[in-house]
Amino acid sequence: MTFHPLIPLWAWAVVFVPLLGLAVWQLVAALRGSSRGSAGRQGPPAGPPGAWARRTALVAVLAVIGLGPSVPVTDRDTSVANVDLFFVVDRTGSMAAEDFDGTNERLVGVRHDIASLTADIPGARYSIISFDSQASRQLPLTTDARAITSWADTFKREITLYSKGSLTDRPLDELRDALQGAAAERPSNMRLVFFLSDGEQTADGEPRSFEDLAPLVDGGAVLGYGTAEGGRMKEYMPGEDPAAAEYIEDPSQATIDESEVPDALSILDEENLRAIADQLGVPYVHRETTSPTAELVAGVDPQQVAADGRRLVTAYRPIVWPFGLLAAGLLGIEAWFAGRSAARRVGVRA
Repeated sequence: MTFHPLIPLWAWAVVFVPLLGLAVWQLVAALRGSSRGSAGRQGPPAGPPGAWARRTALVAVLAVIGLGPSVPVTDRDTSVANVDLFFVVDRTGSMAAEDFDGTNERLVGVRHDIASLTADIPGARYSIISFDSQASRQLPLTTDARAITSWADTFKREITLYSKGSLTDRPLDELRDALQGAAAERPSNMRLVFFLSDGEQTADGEPRSFEDLAPLVDGGAVLGYGTAEGGRMKEYMPGEDPAAAEYIEDPSQATIDESEVPDALSILDEENLRAIADQLGVPYVHRETTSPTAELVAGVDPQQVAADGRRLVTAYRPIVWPFGLLAAGLLGIEAWFAGRSAARRVGVRA
């Protein structure tokens, strides 16, 4: 057993030390007075010894309650809110390629999966990092699931004129900062990363590895969108009617006289996505339809104690009810004697 005071120790001392001292002093005086009276000495007793014994005991019991006697209890953290879920979302132009679940844009699958995964793990903290020509944290960690689904329903892909090509390591720094911040703030939380992309790389440069982030990641998946055959994608400009937009062309495939320029095709690059999955230590899953995502988090158990013991939480359970019952009993006895004394005084006056 240990003590966790219900009030500051200085306040406890100011209240209970004088009261306990007074009660003990009066008890001793009462005992001495009773002893003198029984020996035939002059002088009335200082008071009923039994009454001061009860009052001393009552003050002592209340003092113990104020100290907050507690017992340590070590248990698992069973709160679902001990999960931090990060969505890393590809917003490059290729994500508008029309080869998802038939002729839908790949973004249709991304929107569905973000909302579905959020619903699969209710009560968690969620964050969104998006990347196109640059990466940015769209939403910091929040428990507001509606903010996540609203973002998923309304976000747009990169404006075509501003595109600088695709490179899958663009969100690396933002994701590292987010994971390190979450680990420092709540080290006991389980951290999940879902990387949603087609894996296509059209910019120059060798992508950096996500491998150094693996120790900060407890689970998640890399989700791939698109097909090996590829799909066409339309240009995007804010305010432009999507139905009237032109398909992006591929000048590199034009005829010699440039009389015919075929539409550009974006092709799913599963090799890149599998590499990212291996680096993060999570599985790769090819998403072809808006199917349920529950199986993607079927192995996630936020109640499970991790191998490093992070899920073990020690709390202190106050044990004050026995002392409270004892105090109530002493107060009841005191009230009974006070009532008898009052009735006796009324009878004498009558």
